Amino acid sequence: MAKDASLKALLLDFGCVITRSIFENMDLVERGLGLAAGTIAWRGPLNPAGDPLWRHMQAERITERQYWAMRSAEVAELVGEDWGVYGLQERAAVVCGQAWFRAEIVDLLDDARAAGIRTGVLTNELALFHTQEWLDAVPALKRIDAVVDATFTKVLKPDPRAYEMALEALQARPGQTLFVDDQLRNVRGAEAAGMQALHFDVRQPAEMIAEIRTRLRLRRGSGKPAQPQ
Repeated sequence: MAKDASLKALLLDFGCVITRSIFENMDLVERGLGLAAGTIAWRGPLNPAGDPLWRHMQAERITERQYWAMRSAEVAELVGEDWGVYGLQERAAVVCGQAWFRAEIVDLLDDARAAGIRTGVLTNELALFHTQEWLDAVPALKRIDAVVDATFTKVLKPDPRAYEMALEALQARPGQTLFVDDQLRNVRGAEAAGMQALHFDVRQPAEMIAEIRTRLRLRRGSGKPAQPQ
């Protein structure tokens, strides 16, 4: 459903919105880690019934960080390595290469900026999962005006203060900002903060990106063509 034309800012989660999720890339992850197809059985939102730990996270019995810490430990044991708490995300990003990113998001960000819409990232764990060298090479982050990362702020979504920090960094008003996240509780937090918000369903990424364009009233190709990175 199209929203009014007052939107002046776009605020995105990083993992699963700017990037593809591990769940979507699991065939590449298993192959890159030298594991047989199907070795890693859990699929999060792609198959909640087969992932009890994911259901616990959605019910807020564990945090998102706890979920990934446990999954990282499981996969590290499978490959016989010691990664530390967040090694799975780091390794998955490396083995997937450019397939880790949604190319359509780069086009979206180019078009948003060409339309005068400020762009930002609000994330709970960006620098926690990735090195600065890796982040410096991310195409989408070159199109971002402001990044607010709980790795440094220590304020996790859906804490209201996280959204306040992001709005201040973007110099945007809540009602003029569209927030997009794959976790429903974070979407509800943004709505409580007065933002327009969209729950990004990783099962339908093309439809979700089209919906962002609709809400922002973006014309395709209005930005400059994305340059190879």
